[in-house]
Amino acid sequence: MNLTLKFIIIFIIFLKSNGYINAQVSKFRVMFFNTENYFDTFDDSKTLDDDFTPTGSYHWSWGKFLAKRDALAKIIIAVGEGTMPSIIGLCEIENRFVLNQLVIETPLAKFDYRIVHRDSPDSRGIDVALLYNPLEFKLLYQNFYEISKKFKTREILYAKGILGATDTLHVFVNHFPSKRGGAKTSEPRRVAAALELKRLCDSVRNTNENANILIMGDFNDTPNSDVISKTLYAKDNFNEISKSDLYNLAVPLMKKGEGTIKYQGVWEFIDLMFVSGNMLNNTNKIYCSQTDFKIFNVPYLLEKDNAFVGNKPKRTYIGMKYNGGISDHLPVYLQLTIEK
Repeated sequence: MNLTLKFIIIFIIFLKSNGYINAQVSKFRVMFFNTENYFDTFDDSKTLDDDFTPTGSYHWSWGKFLAKRDALAKIIIAVGEGTMPSIIGLCEIENRFVLNQLVIETPLAKFDYRIVHRDSPDSRGIDVALLYNPLEFKLLYQNFYEISKKFKTREILYAKGILGATDTLHVFVNHFPSKRGGAKTSEPRRVAAALELKRLCDSVRNTNENANILIMGDFNDTPNSDVISKTLYAKDNFNEISKSDLYNLAVPLMKKGEGTIKYQGVWEFIDLMFVSGNMLNNTNKIYCSQTDFKIFNVPYLLEKDNAFVGNKPKRTYIGMKYNGGISDHLPVYLQLTIEK
């Protein structure tokens, strides 16, 4: 690069940062939601979904399914706050059928969302998925990655696309293994998931060190856990940003006592989003700040916590009793900005 061109670039950056040039700015919203057992009513002989059938232990009926489907569509529309989310990560969905029902048979149909999904090796048959608006996110590539051959669990979904006809965004959707059987006993499974996710991110960076990486999911671990902070190596210091590191956007909210689930009366943050450090720089083509990440905690997603103080997410079932809620998790979302 010659000195004249370098001077011009520096001068333009100076003008933009001081308000002398008004760039064309576009906003894109990304959300993630654990839908808590978004099952159809049909028995799949290949998975352990018998509980969510009309004759199963939850007596899961078509009417209950429709109520949940329509409520999920309402939440997605509400998260958009007038502008529909461009990219939606989902977990605890059973199959392509329930996704088609969501994007075709509800008011979401007019937004023409496309689906990235495949059946995972999870024993219960629950998967991760991605919905996207093709006018705002041009999908270039998709793949699914197995966490381990030793145990059956959800895969890591990877999607690469052009956001806002401007720059490439690499998206990972996750649902790490749960703490069922005990946190310590199950931790090696989440470590395996974190190692595979880190390997995939490193692979993207090896191709392009300035790659825009966005990670979302239910990690079944809090930001200060070893799995997140040491294995995935996600940073929480926003005062010293390195483009080669991942940054956990949930940390500032967690420090305020906020969370996405409530366990034994305490809010915990396990539905997380991470971005590569370059996306925290407002001179990057796609950028955000830690304050652009939020929890969608409107009243109709909550109910009174009779066992403890305050409110809690209104889930679909409490034990075997139908509760009529949507999920035991709250959705999270992130506002991304693009300057053209």
